[in-house]
Amino acid sequence: MSELFDRIDALVASRSPLPPPTERKRLRAAHGLTLDEVAAALDVRRATVSGWESGKTEPRPPEREAYARLLSKLAELYPSDPNSATPATDTAAPQTVTNAPAPATEPRPESASPAADVTPQEHTQLRPAGAAAPVASPRPARTARPSRRPAARKAAPANTPTDGAEPRFADGPLAVVDVDADGQVLAYCTGGLVLDVPAKSIPSLVEWTLKEAKLGQPKLSGPGKDADPLIVLTPSALERYGLPVVLTDEERLAGRIPEGHKVIKQLVRAEWKLTKRGFGPWARIYRPAQGSERACVQLCIPSWNALDTRHWGEAGQLPPAELARVLGVYASRVMTPRGSTAVTGLELMTALHPPTRASEPDADGKRHSEHNPGSLGKDPVDCAPCEAPDGHPLLNDLPRFHVRGPGEKLFEEAYDWARPMTDGECTLRHLVGIDVNMAFAAGANGLTVGLGAPTHVKAPVFDAKLPGSWLVDLSHVDLSRVKVAKDTWAELDASLLPSPFTPKGERPEGPAWYATPTVAYAVELGYDVTPIEAYVRYENGRYLDGWYQRLRDAFLATMADLGVHADLPPADFLAAMDGYKERDPELAIVVSAVKATVKGGLGKLRERPRGEGWRPGEPWRALSRPTWRPDIRAAVISRTRINLHRKIVKHAAFTGQYPVAVLSDCVVYAADGTSPLDFLPYRDGKPLPGGFKLGINPGLVKHEGTQSVLWGEEVRERFNAPELNLARYIKDGTVTDVDNGE
Repeated sequence: MSELFDRIDALVASRSPLPPPTERKRLRAAHGLTLDEVAAALDVRRATVSGWESGKTEPRPPEREAYARLLSKLAELYPSDPNSATPATDTAAPQTVTNAPAPATEPRPESASPAADVTPQEHTQLRPAGAAAPVASPRPARTARPSRRPAARKAAPANTPTDGAEPRFADGPLAVVDVDADGQVLAYCTGGLVLDVPAKSIPSLVEWTLKEAKLGQPKLSGPGKDADPLIVLTPSALERYGLPVVLTDEERLAGRIPEGHKVIKQLVRAEWKLTKRGFGPWARIYRPAQGSERACVQLCIPSWNALDTRHWGEAGQLPPAELARVLGVYASRVMTPRGSTAVTGLELMTALHPPTRASEPDADGKRHSEHNPGSLGKDPVDCAPCEAPDGHPLLNDLPRFHVRGPGEKLFEEAYDWARPMTDGECTLRHLVGIDVNMAFAAGANGLTVGLGAPTHVKAPVFDAKLPGSWLVDLSHVDLSRVKVAKDTWAELDASLLPSPFTPKGERPEGPAWYATPTVAYAVELGYDVTPIEAYVRYENGRYLDGWYQRLRDAFLATMADLGVHADLPPADFLAAMDGYKERDPELAIVVSAVKATVKGGLGKLRERPRGEGWRPGEPWRALSRPTWRPDIRAAVISRTRINLHRKIVKHAAFTGQYPVAVLSDCVVYAADGTSPLDFLPYRDGKPLPGGFKLGINPGLVKHEGTQSVLWGEEVRERFNAPELNLARYIKDGTVTDVDNGE
């Protein structure tokens, strides 16, 4: 009898009702499931599931019953949209959707108007992914095209901010354009939204983006400008629009496709323009502004290496919806990318402090453009000769091949210092590295920097509140006796400490150029200073405060999404940091990009020539920017290095422990245990005042890595480098490209 019942159950299962193919795809996408995940659960091939969703094949027992059960459960979670023409359920036999979109027409000849390819009726919203999914869904199903945009939206996936507050930018800051398996061009936006793209050429794609897509981002500052929409093109989209999937070696070196490419000809015929950088990985396509109306679209092409793997990891390889999520989170918390993370970091400064603003109405009631106080203005200013990098036009009078020394050149850079371990340190078991979170961002916080041109002063009186570059002799500062608090001096072993005045940690031997924070620290340590001359900036302000705050908030919000919150107790913080990237690899990419935006943006303040046939003594393109300010970069690096040295001194004075190596924002100590808590002096959960503190906030420290003392000694002996900087390799212990100074 039981066998008979089994046969009856199998017969019923063989006719388990299934929704139509488009609904199957919608339900899977709504829950954030991939084809591979469904295939693995049902023990079938990925292509089999794809065939079920396209209607080419139908599942058979025993998979059919399980597949029907899966879709039934998903249908309970994500009921069909009443505006959709697709029924929610179906019989065993597949049905034909009678209101499916009509096949695309043949592409118009290049001479046709690109705007004619775009009609308001063709711009439709497809169903967003379900709110329960922790990440954006890969490819939501394509439903029948409604005649107008549906009024209701489903909530965005968790941790996926969108900028839908303004109707102009209802669809978010950006879209990833891709071609699906059916040949349909889709635009994946933030929040799981998917748009049907009717454009059949790059010019018509630009027109569609500006007129129909509702993409963009509100300005970050009152006098500023709204962010232009960003369109990311996947390889399939590149093929559809006649662009190469990858650049040739020649194109890659040039950073663009040739001027004679057919797509560029299409843009020219449609009266679109490209910036001087041409059509490259980050192309800007625009028409001259008409009054306050801008017409500009930014393109990002990951397969042309637009997303540097050093900063964006594997973002360029993500499915469209997931890439839209990564870039969307970054855009909402930092800004819409304008190029590399370095370019975006610099553009963020300008977006927060636009160079001009509208004046008060004049006698005729008209407003005019005027300087925006607190900004760098719209015109570049010359740096001081000591601040100029080699090859700058200001140095044309120097003899050829002349090498400038510390008395001629401001050299404020991050630490790269190490020393041999003492006998006592060799008896300990471990080397523990700690790393300062967002160190250079913290160095920018509250820093007064010059806004205008420098003024040359002879024999000035040092003023710690006046930003500038000072020629002063600090060789008399003795680290063996320093002031660590008001009226409190400490005796230290200066041979075990790096000098705070040079990147290599060597004690200065005579007059040298320093930024204001470095000279101020010498005074803080209890020593008099007598500058010989200086280039000071009387027009100054805290230009980077807003920049720091936005990047800090972006960093902390994303780390909180990854389970690492501010103000965690030390042990809980270390536990939360352990494996945080694996909790959501996409958000971990955002963290990496935010940190790269800090360092890259500061580096752009002293951008060097980038080919272009430049010769020493000639100006290069970056010099024409008001944001080419090597003095601001030097001040931030100076303050960052001084902040780190201050903590090192406080720690040494209190514990008698000295660093073995320092590299930029990483410090290595010898300890008996493997954790930072084994050597950081916490008392009742409170850290040493002014010393190192564990936490995620910028300026606090995290665990960078632990290796054995034997590892450190073996590495130095193997490479015959007794002062090899172990901080460079402390994270995973892998040692490559060793430079022992020979």
